[in-house]
Parts: sequence; C-alpha cells; structure tokens
Amino acid sequence: MAKKKSTEPRVVAELGRPETPEETAERKATQSRNYRMRKTVNNLVYSLLATVALVAVMVIIVPRSDKPTDRSVDYTVVAGQVQESQDAHLASPKLPKTWSANYAEVRSKTSVKSWEIGFLTPDQKFIGMAQGLNANDSWTSLMLKNSVPTGTTTIDGVQWTVYDNRDSRDDKIGNVHYGLATQAGSSYFVLFGSASNEEFTTLATALTPDIEKEANR
Repeated sequence: MAKKKSTEPRVVAELGRPETPEETAERKATQSRNYRMRKTVNNLVYSLLATVALVAVMVIIVPRSDKPTDRSVDYTVVAGQVQESQDAHLASPKLPKTWSANYAEVRSKTSVKSWEIGFLTPDQKFIGMAQGLNANDSWTSLMLKNSVPTGTTTIDGVQWTVYDNRDSRDDKIGNVHYGLATQAGSSYFVLFGSASNEEFTTLATALTPDIEKEANR
C-alpha cells in the first residue's frame, strides 16, 4: 500500500514550530536564487577554462621564429621606382651594410613634395633624410621644427648649416636633436635625428655625389 505524502507544515528547527506559507515561499525563492548563482559561477569557470585551453592550443600550433622581424626597406629600389616620375635627381646614398632604412617614400608637406628616407644607424639611432623638391627656406624650417641655426660645417666639400638642439628642453623640437641642411639646385637637403656627429657625417658624406648631381642638373 502506497504511503501518503505528508501535508503537515515543515517544522523549522530554529523556531521550534511549523513554517508559515510566507516562510516556505521565501525559503524556496532563496534556494532558487542560490541555485542560479551557483550555476552562473560554474558556467563562468567552464568558459574561462575553455578560453585558456583554446589560447594554449593556438600558442602551441602557431609557428614562431626566434629571429626578430625585419622591417627594413630597400630604399635604393624604391628610389629607382620613384625616380621615373620626378625631374630632380633623388638621393640614394651608398652606406655600409650596418645601416638600414625603415621607410622610403615621397611625402607632401604644405605645397612641397619631398623624397624622404628614415635611416637606422649601426648604434640603432635614427637619422631622417628629406630632399625637398623645388623647396624653400620655409619648408626647411618646417622640417627642422623651426630650430635656430647654431653654426655651419663643411663635410666632403659641401657646406651644411648646423642645428644643434641636444641641450634644448623644448618639447616642440621632437626628434630634431641635431640637424643639417644644405641646398643644391632646386632641392633642399635636410638631415635630422638623434644620432652622433660621426654618424651624421657618414650620411652627409654618402650624400655628396647625389648633392653634386642635383647641383649640376
């Protein structure tokens, strides 16, 4: 014979009496909330574990190289390609293999176009070279962040104006810690960056044949 289900109210041990319908409803609501919270936490834990596992798999299967990424640009090739559309002789200095370039392109500042190369020296310092095509003094001043000339120097027979900002605390100079500028024909040549005087001299010397070609064009 089947046992009859008890319909007597649940006795609350703490109170020593049966719980009221309101207490029963509150107890069940609390249990339901706790169940949902535990389920949500469990789901979050499972999701986190799945994400970690997926990342681990990707790290394992994606091929990696111990060699640093080479972002160098062959500026001599780019110069040859761009030269076809330019009247001016574009500079393409011959430098030691320990030098590299990270960009080489024609840019426009105001109404002046310029052929620009970003060089990295053997000491991993930066020197930017800009050749303003049909440029002027205003363009040179713009490239050198309105720096004030501090002197002149002659390198391999070419006279350059010097802009030495290494002791300046003016944030507006940007990466123009040191600069050199000269004019040849309709081109203005500007060098600027954070390299040493010796490295600037190396680049300026390598530019001499290009400067002379543009001056005699």
